[in-house]
Amino acid sequence: MSNPFAPMANSAMPGPFGNFQQMMQQFNQFRNTFRGDPKQTVMQMVNSGRISQAQLNQAQQMARQFQQMMGGMK
Repeated sequence: MSNPFAPMANSAMPGPFGNFQQMMQQFNQFRNTFRGDPKQTVMQMVNSGRISQAQLNQAQQMARQFQQMMGGMK
């Protein structure tokens, strides 16, 4: 019996899932090329003014929400 979801696995999905798929591809590319200590890099960005503390706080909040959402899918 063939998998009815197989065609979707190899193509871009429409709507918000397509955006999520593209975001995950970009994240994986970033993760594979990133070098250094992530915490140190972020603190340097805050200290240099490249990002604000408010932007960091917002990103951390979004990451926690995403982590909770993904944790509920196990």
